[in-house]
Amino acid sequence: MALEPRSVSGVEMRKRQAAHIEAPPPAPGQPRPNACCLCWCGCCKCLWTEDRIERSERETCTKMDSIEAEEQQPTLDEALSWARSFELMLRSLGGREVFREFLRSEYSEDNLLFWLACEELRKETDPSVVEEKSRIIYEDYVSILSPKEVSLDSRVREGINLTLAEPSNLMYEEAQFQIYTLMHRDSFPRFLNSSVYRDLLANKRRTCLET
Repeated sequence: MALEPRSVSGVEMRKRQAAHIEAPPPAPGQPRPNACCLCWCGCCKCLWTEDRIERSERETCTKMDSIEAEEQQPTLDEALSWARSFELMLRSLGGREVFREFLRSEYSEDNLLFWLACEELRKETDPSVVEEKSRIIYEDYVSILSPKEVSLDSRVREGINLTLAEPSNLMYEEAQFQIYTLMHRDSFPRFLNSSVYRDLLANKRRTCLET
């Protein structure tokens, strides 16, 4: 162990803190819900459904209150593709990081964190893990006592409360969809017009011209 203290970056610290709880990829042949977590259509051609097949090849959010940052920066083409599809942006780790930065500026970062926490819960099959994660999600994002409470209508909240006694990995499915829709219709258009996104594109274009 080093005798002198050394600085640790925020990204490195989050990696150390989250590494021990990273969930393994779904086992082959394991049944999944029909509905895709992004487009919610259950169609076989859904981009997110196709991406799930290779989920083990990319990072996922591994802590309820943080997103794992990707070391490799998005390319210009990738960043431009986000303007065409909210779904494509959420598929990208870099896209989620930039979108999170924008949401933080609007004090709505918890919407994305809640959505990612629900996505992690959907993958769980161990009843004890499901119970623990569902409780954490409720306390962090659903409880009216939480400073990170997300905006859900009373009908959805009532449905969640009814399932608390016997939690499942899909108990937040409707709430997750409601927050997804809110981000898609409300936050995403502003993100595309924000300085966060415009500056990213400008920097990528400048880099391309210099190389």
